[in-house]
Parts: sequence; structure tokens; C-alpha cells
Amino acid sequence: MPEPDPVFLITGASSGIGEATARAAAAHGYRLVLAARNEERLRELATELGGDARARAVHCDVTEWDDVQRAVTMALEAFGRLDVAFANAGFGAKRGFLTESPEHWRSMILTNVYGAALTIRAALPPLRDTLGHLLLTGSVAGRVALPGSVYSATKWAVTALAEAARQELSGSGVRVTLVEPGMVDTPFFDDPVEGGLKADDVARTVLFAVTQPAHVDVAEVVVRPIA
Repeated sequence: MPEPDPVFLITGASSGIGEATARAAAAHGYRLVLAARNEERLRELATELGGDARARAVHCDVTEWDDVQRAVTMALEAFGRLDVAFANAGFGAKRGFLTESPEHWRSMILTNVYGAALTIRAALPPLRDTLGHLLLTGSVAGRVALPGSVYSATKWAVTALAEAARQELSGSGVRVTLVEPGMVDTPFFDDPVEGGLKADDVARTVLFAVTQPAHVDVAEVVVRPIA
């Protein structure tokens, strides 16, 4: 019998890079588990991408361990395996240490850093079973500090998480990729980003990494708009 189609879990799948990656992965034959807090939008997207046989939606706040476990369990119960886990959920904040509220910072740090760590923790056992692929959404802001940017600090932390995971998984057969976009025109920003990347540009980068031969690990990819 032929091998079943691989299974791709995406957090933050209801919009932006997550939604675009879901579409790209579906076009490449992946079955999908779509995780985010906007369950209504997720259900619409799952239906569009093939319904229960091809895509499942699961409510997931990545700062809640039970939610993240539920998303991974959904992949295993619905499709019997997990081949790719994309820790993509995240959001930003305005620059300036006197600008955003402390509550906004707290939520952002928990989502961008703690949520990514929980996703790694939940996904590692099934990824080891399939010799799968772990991806994290970093940022160019995770390579160069930006003035007054607590968001930048969270993405430096994601850079470290990716490297820490890569070192822990060395020799296991599990690949780890950190995708670091520049400015992307998505709902992440309040206003349209002139000359920015499109979510589809980042999605193609993700699929480039996951469709390499098993012995090739695209460890880091920086994707910038030409301007």
C-alpha cells in the first residue's frame, strides 16, 4: 500500500502566513491540522481545503498547554501521524518602551515565546516517530534589535528556541527550520505594508524547506522584500 499523505500542523492558521501556508501545503498533498483561536475562520478554511478527510480545525490558544496538546492529539487521532509542525502563532507591538500596555507585552511574550516552546514540547514525540520537520516563524527582527521593540526581543528568543531544538534533535532525523521574514503585508500590521512581502511569499519558503530531500535541513531562511 502507498504511504498515507503526510500531516502538517500549523498554529496561527486562521490568517496571514499560517493561512497561506495551509493553502500551499494542501496544494502539495499534505493533510492539515489548523490551529488558532479564531475557530469560525478555521472551520471555513478546513472546509475549503477538503473537509474532514483532508483538514481539521482545532481551537488553540498556544499559551495554554492543554490546547496545544489537543492540537497534536487531533493530528494523531484524525490522521494517525504528524510529519510537520509549524510554530507560527504570534503577534507584535508598537515600538517604544512607553507605548504599549504591560498587559499587551505580557500577552505577546507568552504567545510568541512560551507558545512556541509549548508547540515544540507537544510536537516532538510524534515528529521523532515520523522523522518529521519542525518549523518556527522568527523574524528579521530576531537577528537585529530594533529601537524600543519588545517584539524584537521575543523573536530573538524564537531564534534561540530554534537553535536549542536543533541541537537537542541532532542525530534524531528530525529537521528544524527557522523562517525569518522581513515585513509582510498581513493582518499583523494595522495598515497595509507598502512594498512588503506577501504571505504567499513566506508560504512558498516554508514549502521549499519541507519538500527538500530527507537528508537536507534548511536550518534558517531569511526572506526580505527587495526594497
